[in-house]
Order: sequence, then structure tokens, then C-alpha cells
Amino acid sequence: MKPTLQDVANAVGVSRSTVSNAYSRPDQLSTALRAKILDTAQRLGYPGPNPTARSLRRGFVGAIGVLFTSQLSYAFTDPFAVRFLAGVSEAVEQHGTSLLLVPLPAEHSRVRAAVENAAVDGFCVYCVGDEDWVLSAIRDRGLPYVTTASRADAGPTDRYVGIDERAAARSVAEHVAALGHRRVALLGDAVLPDAPPGPLRLADPSEAPHPTTRGRLTGFADAFAATGVPWPAITVLNASSNSRAAGAAAVATVLAGDHPPTAVLACSDVLALGVLDALAEIGSRLAHPVSVTGFDDIAEAATAGLTTVCQPAEEKGRLAAALLLAPPADPAAGHVLLPTEPVIRTSTRPVTRS
Repeated sequence: MKPTLQDVANAVGVSRSTVSNAYSRPDQLSTALRAKILDTAQRLGYPGPNPTARSLRRGFVGAIGVLFTSQLSYAFTDPFAVRFLAGVSEAVEQHGTSLLLVPLPAEHSRVRAAVENAAVDGFCVYCVGDEDWVLSAIRDRGLPYVTTASRADAGPTDRYVGIDERAAARSVAEHVAALGHRRVALLGDAVLPDAPPGPLRLADPSEAPHPTTRGRLTGFADAFAATGVPWPAITVLNASSNSRAAGAAAVATVLAGDHPPTAVLACSDVLALGVLDALAEIGSRLAHPVSVTGFDDIAEAATAGLTTVCQPAEEKGRLAAALLLAPPADPAAGHVLLPTEPVIRTSTRPVTRS
């Protein structure tokens, strides 16, 4: 049987609270008494107060959780996620607290358990798709949260740090449209979660369940609609994951077809780099060059000459964590839209008619 705090108290001849103070409030004891308590605890094999129970008594844990719907490895391998988490970590360090990464399971039935079992004081909701079911679980715990997407239904006490996804996507699509491109393909990660890689039928961008993908597809469509290209004339491509290999696989079918697009607009730089990989593999077999755009402006985008949309990843993470750890007195200050801008490089060029 494991020794308890009461066993230490009995052995030293003091109260339970005195033993507890030896760990949590050492200034309340003399140096000699504290040393006696710790020595006795070590002799008995008592490891100290349970940290979870102690945090419950204090009313706070000293950690925030970052929720995202992906495997844990995504947080360490995806370039944008790495930069975002670097910003979160900066704010966490400044506030002297800790960080817990919480990947949510695919099954909605297990999401609530993941949220309820996370020992945190609040949540940063990052890249969680249709957020309502996640936010409901957080609200039921009575914990604060901040999201990384602006919400049309956001109340005065909601906090978010995001970008105008639709306007940002439209800005780069307008550049592509101005170059004369009309036969285009739009590429996203899990546009429809259960769809196979490659072309898919999507009646409207609003059918995409993930708000980020939905906003970007809508922005792309806006730009081409203004030039007379309706949504049904646009090819939508589904990638199985946000990876270069998945981007290359998703675009392969249409590049090998009789009428390949003259431009591919991807919802992320990683997917766009996969398209460039596929184009490099095909080489001169295409009758015309294909323009490619991405989104995020990760480091590899500049190296590849990729036209993209720049958004401040580290600042988004830093501000999201700061809003959670130090809520502003003015609720309106908890609604933050960060600036974006298109970055034009060599991956886009005027259309060449085939």
C-alpha cells in the first residue's frame, strides 16, 4: 500500500496541513521542520501531493490546451502549425504557464471525453473544422476558449484571432484571373472528409464542412464569378491530407486528362508544393504551362517561387494564447482579424491557350 500524506503527518507528529505546506507553502515552516518532513517522506516513499488533486483545490491547473483535429504528429510536421505553436509557446512562456496539445478523435462521440479529460484552464481551438460541437463541450466545462477563425455568430464575450479567409483567397484568385485563366481547379484538404482523392462533386462551396476550406473556396469562386466563370465550370479537387504527396495525388488525374486546367489554386502551400511536384514529374507532356498558387507563405513557398497568400502564423498563435491568458477589459478587443496579402512569384504566369 502506498504511503499517504497522513502517514507522513503521523510519523512526524504534525497535522496534514503542515505536511502539505512543506510542499506548497514552504515559507510557512521553519527550515528544520520542513527538512524533517521531507526526509520522513523520502524514507517512507511518499512522492508528494497529487498534482491533479492539488490543482483542483487551487481552482486552476496552470496550463492551456490547443485543440486540433489531426494526429499529434501534425503539430510537429506541418510548417504552418509549427509556426503557430511557436507563437502560442511564446505567450505561454511569458505568462509562466504550460501547454497541452489535444488532438481530437475523428469520432464525434469521443470528442467530449477528450475535452472533458484535458487538465487545462482553457482552450485554444485551432483548425477544428465545424467547431460548434467542440465549443459546446468546452462551454459545458465552463472554461474560457479562443478560436482561430472569425465567426459570424460570435457573441460579445467570444474571443477569436483569425483572418478574412474569403477576402484573402479572393485576392490571389483575382491575380490568377487577371492573367487570363478561366479553366481552373481548386484543391483543398478533406474538402469532403469521406471523398476519395481527386475530382469531386460539390454543388456549392458552402457544402465544405471545414470553415477554413469553405471560406477559401468561396473566395476563389468569387474572383472567377466576376470574370464570368460560374461555379459548375470550376474543377474541385480533394486531397486526402495536407501533405505534398496528397496534393500531387489529388491533381494527377486532371493533369493527365484531355483538358487539364491552366491554373490550380490550392488551399495551402503544402498542397500547392505537391502540385508543383506533379508538374515536375509530368514535364513537357502538358500542352501548356500550369500556374499554381498556395496559401500561408511558409518558408518553402519562397524557395519554390510559389505565388501565395501571406498570413502571420506566429502572431496568430501569440495573440490567441494572450487573449486566453489575459482577456482584455474591452470585449471588442477580443475579436481580432489579422492582415493578409497576396505574394506574387514565378509560379503564376499569363495563360497560354492550347
